[in-house]
Amino acid sequence: MIGSTEARIHPLPVVTNARWAEEKLLLIALFATDVVAVALGFLLAYLIRFESGFPLFYVHEQSVVDFYSRLVFWLIPLWLLIFAAFQLYDFHILFGGTREYAHIFNACTTGMMAVIVASFLYPDLQIARGWLLLSWVLVTGSVAVGRFTLRRVVYRMRTKGRFLTAMLIVGANEEGIAIAEQLMNNPKAGVWLAGFLDDHHPEGTEVLPGLRVLGPTAAARTMVHRFGVQEVVVASTALPRERLLALFQTFGTSEDVNVRLSSGLFEIMTTGLRVKEIGNIPLLSVNKVRLTGLDVVLKTVLDYTLATLALLALWPLFLIIAIAIKRDSPGPVFYRRRVIGVGGRPFDALKFRTMYVNGDEILARHPELLEEYRRNFKLKDDPRVTRVGRFLRRTSLDELPQLINVLRGEMSLVGPRMITAEETVKYGKWRMNLLTVKPGITGLWQVSGRSDVSYEERVRMDMHYIRNYSIWLDLQILFQTVPAVLKKRGAY
Repeated sequence: MIGSTEARIHPLPVVTNARWAEEKLLLIALFATDVVAVALGFLLAYLIRFESGFPLFYVHEQSVVDFYSRLVFWLIPLWLLIFAAFQLYDFHILFGGTREYAHIFNACTTGMMAVIVASFLYPDLQIARGWLLLSWVLVTGSVAVGRFTLRRVVYRMRTKGRFLTAMLIVGANEEGIAIAEQLMNNPKAGVWLAGFLDDHHPEGTEVLPGLRVLGPTAAARTMVHRFGVQEVVVASTALPRERLLALFQTFGTSEDVNVRLSSGLFEIMTTGLRVKEIGNIPLLSVNKVRLTGLDVVLKTVLDYTLATLALLALWPLFLIIAIAIKRDSPGPVFYRRRVIGVGGRPFDALKFRTMYVNGDEILARHPELLEEYRRNFKLKDDPRVTRVGRFLRRTSLDELPQLINVLRGEMSLVGPRMITAEETVKYGKWRMNLLTVKPGITGLWQVSGRSDVSYEERVRMDMHYIRNYSIWLDLQILFQTVPAVLKKRGAY
């Protein structure tokens, strides 16, 4: 699931002329995809509005196909110009994250507003309102689908060593190594790492498998030229101020090389940064949450939709489990576990009760098990668990009430493993990251072995999820959760 270092390091990509040829080819593919998608969206809007026979729409007695054909003939180039204005052909925002889709939505909305304004200014330009609304939705959707499809092709090509950006990392300290590991674990980022520049390690030192120190920071210009580097990433904690200034003076105005400065907190913080000018001074601030913008919207819609449907479908099972718990042992049906949520706010995570109410007394009679629990916060043969509780744990049915926590906004369907305040010490410097996202009912740890996975491995998986979140990763984990639960591996 996480991936290994091997097979992530591509051979040296072809740069210069071949690189520009690849970018031109990609721009042509983008342009062609957008033309087809925009035309298709307008065509579908016309067919639904004028040819479908829906009673909602007013039927025109005369044919309007000529009018809308001429209109679309002019609207397609207008849309492409608006796309260009919204940087949809700028490689700085393409093929990474949801920012591109936000630009598509904003561009299509701007184009449709321009058409509406034109129809008000020129009364003879009578455009059906239903066609306008359908066009806005369908053009936006078709362009997004086209871009999504092309993005999958680019991702596939990147795994084969194409469409890669050559990058050099300045600083082989903890921060620089963390940056390199993140990039190596994410082949979709389209980065080929040439290696490190560092003043504290001898040339040739292998910092990571396949990645070596190429020389001191003073050799930056030589290495950029040798490897055709387009991106120089500086681990700010690795260099003194004078060396930082020298690097920016060398490449700061270069049109061929971008110099990017790490925040200095990358190895412990997963959230993004915001830049705000105060008194004409650019100042950085760290986002308090990992997900923002469209990521939040998509994840919220997924959580609330699936949680609501699941609760409506499973309420009879809830009733059966509640009766079984009450008949098996005295005590409440639900157990409230005090855990940590976003921003460090505690909340009660609901579970079906699986233990005897005097569980602490029972565990105290087994000092060896108590010590094991203090180490791992989990016991394979737990004497506190009831007969019904053992079945619920093996089938993961005990976690179903957490769907209520999802609807209350305290948890997500997919996320890092929820932990108590006492467990935060196990995460060390990484614990700040857990406070930036909601804990999940399922996650990478759930589909990778659950309790059979060591605590250190759980921490690594949680960090991988937080750093590499996407709605597609959530869907992949949800899809893998059902077979993982059925196999019962690590469930106890």
